[in-house]
Amino acid sequence: MRRGVRILTGLTIAPVIGAVVAAGVPATALGAVVTGTPTTAIGAVELSAENPYERGPDPTESSIEASRGPFSVSQTTVSRLSATGFGGGTIYYPTSTSEGTFGALAISPGFTATQSSISWMGPRLASQGFVVITIDTLSTLDQPDSRGDQLRAALTYLTQRSTVRTRIDASRLAVAGHSMGGGGSLEAAADQPTLQAAIPIAAWNTQKTWSTLRVPTFVIGGESDSVAPVASHSIPFYTSIPASAEKAYMELDNASHFFPQTPNTTMAKYMISWLKRFVDNDTRYEQFLCPAPNDREISDYRDTCPHS
Repeated sequence: MRRGVRILTGLTIAPVIGAVVAAGVPATALGAVVTGTPTTAIGAVELSAENPYERGPDPTESSIEASRGPFSVSQTTVSRLSATGFGGGTIYYPTSTSEGTFGALAISPGFTATQSSISWMGPRLASQGFVVITIDTLSTLDQPDSRGDQLRAALTYLTQRSTVRTRIDASRLAVAGHSMGGGGSLEAAADQPTLQAAIPIAAWNTQKTWSTLRVPTFVIGGESDSVAPVASHSIPFYTSIPASAEKAYMELDNASHFFPQTPNTTMAKYMISWLKRFVDNDTRYEQFLCPAPNDREISDYRDTCPHS
């Protein structure tokens, strides 16, 4: 997952210069290293400009726990008639365009539920610098494979037909979902490996093995979930995903199957961190994921620790 080295002010640059000289980089390139200007990779040394996808100020614990982030948010409705391949939904998006385009996320509700059950996630995540669509499904009884197709259809709509498509970077997309929708997010990630992140939440799926999945995946389960018990759903999902894909498993203490249907600060803060790290490649958020969080609301946490 290494996509370049950030040149930060305040760091001792002598080792960097030494490595550049040792690699045979022309002396004229040294000024570029000091100033942070991009320079061409030569030999084993690769230097790049700071990440162009960073959005918003430097994060803090309080900023990712807040109910709203630094971006003002607007919303627009997608009618069932105008949607293709999914049941309509609501798009939440940052009103500012001064920082460029944003990554995008589609979220599916669970079995028998509608988007209203997960609507709180839309503005909360969008205010951190994402375009988010919470979807209704074609049927409230849709199974995970269908929900996976609908999540991908919603992303296609967002990037190609929506009124906010010019605000979106179509190369930086993610999926999430609750219950059957969480199972659908695994299906979508397996079918579309170009996705940057997947977040199955209290996920349900009869398919337990995801050894071919390559999308960075953050599995969130509830310790007291009796509908999709973590022992037979979330944990097998997590353990079957190869470590090379980047993955984490978070289990919320004493949480039932329905914890995603009301605002949950612990869930939100680590969803934000995961999306920032893998959709935006924003290593400023690595501090919240590695070493593993030890919040008292978390009963179990496992990870491969993001590799910057």
